[in-house]
Amino acid sequence: MADDGERKLQAERLYERYGKPLEREHSGQYLAVSPEGKTLLGSSLLEVANKAATALGPGNYVFKIGERAVGKWR
Repeated sequence: MADDGERKLQAERLYERYGKPLEREHSGQYLAVSPEGKTLLGSSLLEVANKAATALGPGNYVFKIGERAVGKWR
């Protein structure tokens, strides 16, 4: 199991790769990213979290595009 430092680093890398390119057109929206790089985008945290749990499986990260807030659920 990854420790907090490893999870934070993975989250930063995933945001840089998948979230940052969306900042101009999707600022304020929510992005779920699986550790494998699968993504889902939506307008609310609840919408994205629900869809990602089903479509992407466990272990995803959720970002608010344009902000450095991150969450992970199992």
